Amino acid sequence: MENEVHVNGQPVPWERATIEKLLFAELRERRAARRWRTLRTALWLGLIGALAWLLWSDHLPSATPSSAHTAMVSIKGEISDTGEGSAEYILPALRSAMEDKGAQALVLLINSPGGSPVQAGLIHDEVRRLRALHDKPVYAVVEESCASAAYYIAAAADRIYVDKASLVGSIGVLIDGFGAVGALEKLGVERRLLTAGENKGFLDPFSPQSEAHRAHAQRMLDQIHQQFIDVVRQGRGERLKETPDMFSGLFWTGEQAVQLGLADQLGSLDMVAREVVKAEKLVDYTNKQNFAERFAKRLGAQVGEGALAALRGAPGWR
Repeated sequence: MENEVHVNGQPVPWERATIEKLLFAELRERRAARRWRTLRTALWLGLIGALAWLLWSDHLPSATPSSAHTAMVSIKGEISDTGEGSAEYILPALRSAMEDKGAQALVLLINSPGGSPVQAGLIHDEVRRLRALHDKPVYAVVEESCASAAYYIAAAADRIYVDKASLVGSIGVLIDGFGAVGALEKLGVERRLLTAGENKGFLDPFSPQSEAHRAHAQRMLDQIHQQFIDVVRQGRGERLKETPDMFSGLFWTGEQAVQLGLADQLGSLDMVAREVVKAEKLVDYTNKQNFAERFAKRLGAQVGEGALAALRGAPGWR
């Protein structure tokens, strides 16, 4: 018959055969879709696992070296509340180094132009606490520069070693900015600033600076400067040969710093490990900001900026 087809030699109505073909095709598509979903889930889980490993691998506890060694923590670049120059990164490294029974001493390898006095103070205080707690010496070794907040940290060490051409010092504090009042007047631009609180526009670059605001800022700078001076005097003690310029913000070469008592001796990291600590093996405890952390922070910042932009577009938020 014209309306029949044969399956395995048996006559089957064509409608039934067509329906069976469609059902089998649907079944194959569903199986393929299920396999793809399983594969996609596995790929996402693998990616998440890899990112998690990258994020935490640098912070996983490592096996304690069995032999005696010199522990080292690098302090490089700007000292700030973010990145590898922050107390968040440096303090755990200091603790790991000092708690290691194989570490005979800790060397702070410094190459920094300075930065935040708050972050420097946190690191300085923790170095002093760990020195007393573990009864281990701490040495600072300066590479190219150890200025301002970086020297604040170095002052916590038992001894400071420098290269003869290192830049050392800059014991001072600053607030920098600009004033654009004259430029606005020349351009015919009127500054409109509304505040609740008579001093809320403090240090606004587009408003004239009042004598009261300038005096207040100077008092804050003087107070922080005195804190810096006290830390240096406490750390260096009688080795310090004070001069009228010592706390003026000037900096000196490593050779001059030794003469002034700001540093103790010319020396390098290897020399200190070999001849001072007498444990030539170096173990680096520095925390490194890995790719996953940088990516996560950048993604978080972008999300935050997007949320802020959305809020600014809402009524009442400007």
